Amino acid sequence: MIEQSRCEKLGVISITPQNYAPKAVYAPFTDSNNWRHKHTDINPRKKVAIHMRNPTVFKSSKLALAVSLTAALAASPAVLADDATTTNVMAPLEVSDWNSFSQQLATAKSMGVDAVSVDVWWGKVEGAGDQIFDWSYYDTMVQHLENAGLDWVPIMSFHQCGGNVGDDCNIPIPGWIWNHFSGTSANDLKYRSEQNNFSNETVSLWADNLVINEYIEFMNEFESHFGAKAAMIDEINVSMGPAGELRYPSYNSHDSGTGYPTRGAFQAYSEPAKADFRNWTIAKYGSLSGVNSAWGFGLGSVNDINPPSNAESFVSNGEHFNTQYGKDFVRWYHDSLTDHGNRMMDAAIVAFNGSFSNIELGFKIPGIHWQIGNPSNYSRSAEIAAGLIPTDVNLWSDATAHGYSSIIGVAADYASSGRDVVLHFTALEMDNQNWAPQYSRAKDLVFWVAGGAADQNVVIKGENALAGGVGTNTGWNNIENAFTFASYSGMTVLRINNVTTGGTGQSRYSSFIQNFHAGTPGGDANVTFTCNNGNTYWGQSVYVVGNIAQLGGWNPANGVQMDAPSYPTWTKTVAVPANTAIHWKCVKREESDPTAGVEWQPGTQNNQVTSGNAGTTVTSSGSF
Repeated sequence: MIEQSRCEKLGVISITPQNYAPKAVYAPFTDSNNWRHKHTDINPRKKVAIHMRNPTVFKSSKLALAVSLTAALAASPAVLADDATTTNVMAPLEVSDWNSFSQQLATAKSMGVDAVSVDVWWGKVEGAGDQIFDWSYYDTMVQHLENAGLDWVPIMSFHQCGGNVGDDCNIPIPGWIWNHFSGTSANDLKYRSEQNNFSNETVSLWADNLVINEYIEFMNEFESHFGAKAAMIDEINVSMGPAGELRYPSYNSHDSGTGYPTRGAFQAYSEPAKADFRNWTIAKYGSLSGVNSAWGFGLGSVNDINPPSNAESFVSNGEHFNTQYGKDFVRWYHDSLTDHGNRMMDAAIVAFNGSFSNIELGFKIPGIHWQIGNPSNYSRSAEIAAGLIPTDVNLWSDATAHGYSSIIGVAADYASSGRDVVLHFTALEMDNQNWAPQYSRAKDLVFWVAGGAADQNVVIKGENALAGGVGTNTGWNNIENAFTFASYSGMTVLRINNVTTGGTGQSRYSSFIQNFHAGTPGGDANVTFTCNNGNTYWGQSVYVVGNIAQLGGWNPANGVQMDAPSYPTWTKTVAVPANTAIHWKCVKREESDPTAGVEWQPGTQNNQVTSGNAGTTVTSSGSF
């Protein structure tokens, strides 16, 4: 669901498992005119009143970390390691094969996975008409989760399924929404880009005053229908934009030439957006003459206050960094997004005030890592177009979390509300690739955002950005690196099939759960497996295959090859989770082709053994 990829602290190092290389220190930009408008007050009723704008002084982040990562590493690297309080997986965007899904759930449970994150698509449930709800698909989903003994993390998915990298479904948001509000055109409900294209993926934040009531109504109905399942719900995520993330659709399919690794496109050109920019600007400067004085313009009318007429030259010339107009535009654009995040979270708190009132809430920001290291004015341009960072603060300082302090602050705003809000961030599996054309600093970004969350006492959990990232040892090394040296406290893997069908994904996530999950018994035990009478032909070997990830999850292609020092008796000692019931069999197959020469140990009964405590070894045998 995330665009291709995602995702040093100043004077600090960027961590890799083998190499700690110091990075460059960047000159700061000037910090001026810190303006922010505070989030909405919501009347706790089904239909709510929204106050779209209230300028207040921008809150800077808390003090930067007092001790650098370098010093902490020298003292004791283990001090910085974070336990994962949750280890979850994402369900498919839409399940079509429930039998396969059930098998994946069973494997996930055996690995120690806690919960399954599931998109609850607005368009799937309420697509037939306003207040016509069909929860049948999710009734089936819950039954499968319960049967597997897994918890649930539902996502209130108010965005379209389809159109993002990795999407394999087509579930638009409810079509009736575009004509639902008398006197408001469909285009006024949509984001309009600098290319004059309209996005259908989600309703524009500049229509929050209209549509947020529909969101609350949907969430109310969700709580009403599934209230009895509260005990199995670990967290409820709230979609706040395209792909379920708090961002603008700056690199989505309605525009051309804006995907990875470009700067994207600004999405502030609808009539409601332009009207809001004018109101914000006049509120800041008091009058048109004040605007002209601050910007050095000669505007003749308030209606002449507009987003950049040529966004490409606006960025290439550095106007977003170097002019008051540019910094104001980006500040308004950014704060409009963070205010939207607050309104969406406020709406969720209002809606989930019954059976779900004690369940923590969460939201996601994407790791938009490309163009960060661009040495020209395009530096940070992709993040800016997505609305994640402003340009009137130092973007290279820990004190601002490299520009992320205010969007992290959306979660921090609820610290005293009595409701826990979790921040999710993607790209934990990625490396830096700081060269043309991508200029990616994904790994650095993972640490910047985690550091900013720690500064504001925000709970942050991580995800991989691309499904393929958890299929490589490099990806898992980076994930474990983030948990060892940054403040991430939970992992959600995109997606379940990438870690439950054998291979590197399954073996590494199983290892991660054993090593990082808080409460998981520490360390492995050993089992010495023996297969008797394993007569084979040249190129064929005997493998131990079983129900746990370390034995391939019943997939012969991922079984453990045994040794035959006393042929035809085969043996192998395998590290497995301690105190775990293991079902297994001996399997013959060809070494070069796992689908050829396959012969299972005969009989309908599996061999069974329970591993001992960590560090101990038990034995188990089977025979052909």
